[in-house]
Amino acid sequence: MSPPPTPPTTPQDVYERERLAHVHPETWRNPTPAERYQLVIVGAGPAGLAAAELAAALGARVALIERHLLGGTCLNNGCVPSKTLIRTARLYADMRDARRYGAQAPADIPVDFAAAMERVRRIRSHLGGGDSVRKLAAAGVDVFFGNMQFTGADTLTVNDEKLCFDKAIIATGARPHIPDIAGLREAGCLTNANVFNLTELPRRLLVIGGGPLGCELAQAFSRLGAQVTIVQDKPLFLEREERDAAQMLSDAFARDGIEVRLNTRVTAVRVVNGEKLIDMVSDDYHSTIAVDVILTGVGRLPNVEGLNLEAAGVSLTHAGGITVDDHLRTANPRIFAAGDVCLQQQYTATATASAHIAVRNALFGGRQRLSDLIVPWCTYTDPEIAHVGLYVREANRQGIPVKTFTIPLHEIDRAVTDSEQGGFVKIHVRERSDEILGATIVALHAGSMINEITLAMVAGIGLRTLSRVVHAYPTQGEAIRCAADAWNRTRLTPRIRARLRRWLSR
Repeated sequence: MSPPPTPPTTPQDVYERERLAHVHPETWRNPTPAERYQLVIVGAGPAGLAAAELAAALGARVALIERHLLGGTCLNNGCVPSKTLIRTARLYADMRDARRYGAQAPADIPVDFAAAMERVRRIRSHLGGGDSVRKLAAAGVDVFFGNMQFTGADTLTVNDEKLCFDKAIIATGARPHIPDIAGLREAGCLTNANVFNLTELPRRLLVIGGGPLGCELAQAFSRLGAQVTIVQDKPLFLEREERDAAQMLSDAFARDGIEVRLNTRVTAVRVVNGEKLIDMVSDDYHSTIAVDVILTGVGRLPNVEGLNLEAAGVSLTHAGGITVDDHLRTANPRIFAAGDVCLQQQYTATATASAHIAVRNALFGGRQRLSDLIVPWCTYTDPEIAHVGLYVREANRQGIPVKTFTIPLHEIDRAVTDSEQGGFVKIHVRERSDEILGATIVALHAGSMINEITLAMVAGIGLRTLSRVVHAYPTQGEAIRCAADAWNRTRLTPRIRARLRRWLSR
């Protein structure tokens, strides 16, 4: 049996050197600690960076501690590299599908995977400049790199250097969860932490998991030319989303040539003659496929190891995350938490918003609540699936009567001219009112479209007002106004129609 392959490491090109110079320069020396900090932030991902920048802008004496790289998952191996690669993959898909747009498809479309990954590194390096250690230092933040441990209710150490604080925020994020499958670790697998280090396209790729990460990367690698199989142990992808939305994604996977295995569980992985053999079971049917690379996307685990939280009086949930109340305060009233280390919704936008709440509550005794946030999210497949607010099933569980207005995109002129009719806008309102409770959008740019509905919900604007908003024509966003118009038509009861007819016949 051949030994398992070594996980790929990031190519040390000019872009990678530039990124590291931003997010963890070799020449950086930790500052001399202040006598006491008004706020110490542990972790420099999206939540930690947002907290540090806000606290410094508000005039606080701030220390930011990071074990590895500034920017966390989002910049280094999450949102930024994945969306960069997805855009390249969509371009290849559009070229192959040129006839749909009245154009001639090229006879041969070779994929330069190395160039695509170089673009990932270039863009990641460029955006890393916005989170650079020198920019933070210039803003008045003391940046420390190293291993950190709490030593008391208001003290900690970084590389054995003691820091004292009035308040602290833990924002250490989360890491990929590798499922407990026999032989998987021995055979070797990729996660989002190292998949963007690849320089050669895998010929055969198995993706374990049908959540947002698994779906996005399965489609991207398929469009770049890999033979992709995605295995999901549930009947549909994206189990939280509307069923018709998930079904549209399943149809899109079929068009992209992705082999889809639902209700299927990977039971074992074996390496034979350098080939990974994957044993699977669906109901009572057992099967085996051969692949070259395995990518797992089955959830994330909070980063709490090594922090010595017991010394600080900080407790954990049953799932291993930090326990916080609705104000993001831990069991120690001096210490708050923000981002993926304590939240169920592990999104960059949620991490940033929670950090702002934690800073205001920690420094100024605020009473802002996490539960007051209205946070949209999006899975960046093609089509994208975006959601905000309640699902109908959640409203039903809460005893809230709901009425839904659905506009298929094939009724929207711009979607037709774009040949992107396969989607919809679905808005849920409280029955007998125009109050928006939630919405789901399936469209090529659903992530951008959902923001209009999110704004309306935050501002307390209902469908009555949205129906009066003039949208630029033609845009796919008109589907939102059409849903509002559909709500307006429900107000025309038979009695009101009769009154109108009498008025007009005068």
